[in-house]
Amino acid sequence: MEILSKILDYSHISKDNIREISPIVLAYVGDALFELFVRIHLIGTGEMKTSRLHKKSIVYVKAQAQAEIVKQLSDCLTEEENDIIRRGRNIKPASPPKNADIMDYRYATGFEALIGYLYVSDKHERLMEILDKCLDIKGANNN
Repeated sequence: MEILSKILDYSHISKDNIREISPIVLAYVGDALFELFVRIHLIGTGEMKTSRLHKKSIVYVKAQAQAEIVKQLSDCLTEEENDIIRRGRNIKPASPPKNADIMDYRYATGFEALIGYLYVSDKHERLMEILDKCLDIKGANNN
């Protein structure tokens, strides 16, 4: 557990300055967190072939999927959460995405910024609520 504690330790990030962290940096963290969340969820389904796990994870983590998720979540988010998404969405990508529509990519960046923000803000209960809703949204869309 000591290694996990070190990996997940973000105590050096000042809680007073979280709103000053660039949305692209929050998205960088959020991308990794969401990918890990999805992978762990999929392993829990009993699938053990990595090729199938990868194909299933794409359903959740590709830009188009994240754009769908964030649009469906918007009504249940707080004003602050929607503001974080807007800030992330308004970041102009350094290079255009290769396999995604630019608007989907921008919405996905906003979604990832929200995930990163909730994590570094120590709002883990809210983060888990939103992540669980993501599973519900994608599950409903794939049935």
